[in-house]
Amino acid sequence: MHTVTITLDTTESHKSLSISPAETEVALRGTIRVPGDKSISHRSLMLGALAKGTTHIEGLLLGEDPFSTAACLRAMGAEISPLNSDHVEVIGIGLGALGEPIDVLDMGNSGTSMRLMLGILASHADRFFTVTGDASLRTRPMSRVIQPLEQMGAQIFSRKGGYAPLAVCGRSLKPMHYQSPIASAQVKSCILLAGLMADGATTVTEPAVSRDHSERMLKAFGANITVDPESCSATIHGPAQLTGQSVVVPGDISSAAFWLVAGAIAPGSDLLIENVGINPTRTGILDALLEMEADITLLNERTVAGEPVADLRVRHSCLKACTIEGAVIPRLIDEIPVLAVAAAFAEGTTVIRDAKELRVKESDRIAVMASQLTSMGALIAELPDGMEITGGKKLTGTNLDSFTDHRIAMSLAIAALAARGKTTIHRAEAAAVSYPDFVPTLQSLLS
Repeated sequence: MHTVTITLDTTESHKSLSISPAETEVALRGTIRVPGDKSISHRSLMLGALAKGTTHIEGLLLGEDPFSTAACLRAMGAEISPLNSDHVEVIGIGLGALGEPIDVLDMGNSGTSMRLMLGILASHADRFFTVTGDASLRTRPMSRVIQPLEQMGAQIFSRKGGYAPLAVCGRSLKPMHYQSPIASAQVKSCILLAGLMADGATTVTEPAVSRDHSERMLKAFGANITVDPESCSATIHGPAQLTGQSVVVPGDISSAAFWLVAGAIAPGSDLLIENVGINPTRTGILDALLEMEADITLLNERTVAGEPVADLRVRHSCLKACTIEGAVIPRLIDEIPVLAVAAAFAEGTTVIRDAKELRVKESDRIAVMASQLTSMGALIAELPDGMEITGGKKLTGTNLDSFTDHRIAMSLAIAALAARGKTTIHRAEAAAVSYPDFVPTLQSLLS
């Protein structure tokens, strides 16, 4: 019998997740829904707070990161109903009307909260804000958004290297055309949000198109925004007026990715994942798995509140190695840890390149996934901007560490399903950042 148990590690005051497959192969079967899209959840809260009127949000991710965003917005005057159900109301106070908080704004573990919020705070003239986060977030560089904001006239003080805690002296910003050296939705969104109150056109041009949730939602809230896919550019025309909207948050494809890989590598599996967002800027995970010959079918494709949605069916298949690089990387950057797990079970050598961005996520995801999967017996060569993973070697359970990274914790849990013996993942509570019910969902699929 396959068992999944959670125990509290009293020596470190952290939870550890133990997964012990039975001698027989594990199959995952059932129909599930994954939590609301984290990216859309953050943006709906922020734009709802900046808009005039009431924003109704259905399907908001009830995870730690959106909680951090909501708490910071409340501290500046926005009214947000308790985040304890799938329907949340935000009573906005209007663009430029956020108040100066009396305490430090704590973003927790959420890089999205901090990077996007900096664009909002920097443009609120004559107000002072201090911003921090947990130990992990304070090690993640903010210079990639601080520098372009300073070009717009922002005044932001940081620790050496652009690390939090940060102090922001709000100013009237000027519009600009920013040529971003990286394709990053967080960088792009930060600048577009800063441009909401700048007088004129603020444009961001990227080397490749990153996820476009901000552009879609800004347009829905009434901003004058234009997008040029050919030049990978987005332009916002300020000053803007935003109006409260009804937002339906689809299931997060980044959360669905764990089950897509689990279903693909576990013999006998047949899973249906309902109501998943398939925004084309986010479907790199589907492209990569299909290239690896995964058996994935899109069903009931539709559009919900401006976002494309589908039900995803995945069945076990014999995966083949592939090369993942170039323009697809921004479309699957968050899913690379679990793709590394898929590669460990694929025939041949999978090469992942152009993913240096992974080194400055919640952890150095290249180094951590390489070290943790290697300790299970996988054959991985770490590259400066990715990995080479030779699949086909049976993995063995051992003691692993999430490094307090939610995507690492869940990716290692999927690897453990197809490993021999017991695997224990320490600091597994990190999964709650984006998927509070990950373990109960896993247990339901194994019952």
